[in-house]
Amino acid sequence: MNLIILLGIVSLFADITYEGARSTIGPYLFILGSSAVFVGFIGGFGEFIGYFLRILFGHLADKTKNYWAFMIVGYSVNVLSVPLLAFTNNYIIAGVLVILERLGKAIRTPSRDTIISFIGAKYGQGLAFGIHEALDQIGAISGPLIISFILFLTNNSYKTSFLFLLIPAIICIIVLIFTAFKYPNPQYIEKEKIIYGSIRKERKFWIYTIAIGFVSFGFAHFILVSYHFKNLNLFNPSTIPLLYTIAMLTDAIFALILGKLFDKYGIKILLLSITLTSFSSPLLFLFNNKLIIIFSIILWGIGVGTQESIMRAYISNIIRREERATAFGIFNSIYGLSWFLGSFILGYLYTISIPLMVAISFLSQIIGIFIILRL
Repeated sequence: MNLIILLGIVSLFADITYEGARSTIGPYLFILGSSAVFVGFIGGFGEFIGYFLRILFGHLADKTKNYWAFMIVGYSVNVLSVPLLAFTNNYIIAGVLVILERLGKAIRTPSRDTIISFIGAKYGQGLAFGIHEALDQIGAISGPLIISFILFLTNNSYKTSFLFLLIPAIICIIVLIFTAFKYPNPQYIEKEKIIYGSIRKERKFWIYTIAIGFVSFGFAHFILVSYHFKNLNLFNPSTIPLLYTIAMLTDAIFALILGKLFDKYGIKILLLSITLTSFSSPLLFLFNNKLIIIFSIILWGIGVGTQESIMRAYISNIIRREERATAFGIFNSIYGLSWFLGSFILGYLYTISIPLMVAISFLSQIIGIFIILRL
């Protein structure tokens, strides 16, 4: 269990870095002159890169078993791209750095999730992913708070905020290297007593992956959400990161709760959480009431917690150890492609008709729910 704590600390400092930046990327791109279409494209394409390329890096991790090397390279690219945002005045270059940050996540995530699944085989997959996500979200909560505080002190200086994030980025890499030396062979934690399925033969894996594709297509990216807030001047710029903090706090709490419930009740918990999350877009984009928006941010946070814990835990329960990084890669690649297409289309529809955008978002997630019911 010490290994899951150390991995959680690595993710904690990584999240301080990139979630701190992500909480304010939308308004930053707005100030640099970006359009809503570009914001939707960058948000979606960044997630597409961050998810779709996991199929490559997951396969390579399964072939080489060198999980730590992929994690060290990936985390380095992931967190060191963020401080570079302080040195650009061009929204296109800023968008490229956002994509580069997501590329780093693509490199390291299949290996990290596979190591967590080794631990989960011993202690429970939902619990292992839930603990990791809870620690991860301490960073996701701290990052936006730090950014909000720096923006307040510096009269909304985004560049100073991004530059400060170099500190947690360096700590993240140091702790990761220490963990790699302390636990060089994490695959031996799992003693395979359960007969897991193969990717090619496991029908549930493919049905499930398609279903989650529909869910991710309709899940609005926070870049678009924060852009919407800035566009309507609903909140002060320093307040928007606080809303993201609320979402990350919700994520942290519900990741643990959902993880424990998933280990006990299975996929029914996943269905419940997706159903709740599907109402976040209508509430976020159709109402200007601040109390309703805060409630919808909580629902959005439940969605993130679901994605980062029990969605992945289900894969660990059906695919054998030797193919698990590849399975995570395939699953996340389809997830990322769907999120990219969804974000881009939702960003485009935002400029045409917000009610239509909301309808597409909601309907897509409901379709995903009905497909999961076939499992």
